[in-house]
Amino acid sequence: MKNPFANRAADLSGPTNDILPITPNDGSDLQQVAAALYVTGGGTVTMVTERGETRTVEVTDFAILPVGVRRVLATGTTATGLHALVFA
Repeated sequence: MKNPFANRAADLSGPTNDILPITPNDGSDLQQVAAALYVTGGGTVTMVTERGETRTVEVTDFAILPVGVRRVLATGTTATGLHALVFA
């Protein structure tokens, strides 16, 4: 099988190469900083951005948030089906 990612450097303007489920947690960062979040069930997402700022946003079902995220907080997060889009 041909792999279009084989000789490609990671580029923040291009697609990520993996997606990881997120369990919101007030005390632990994600395994790696997410390039974006994908949310299947709308609601509120409270997160700590790559810059260390805490932000809360309302999202609809099947939303993509193109922001670097280091942590998704349990407190204040009501959205479900959260996934981190990452460069593995």
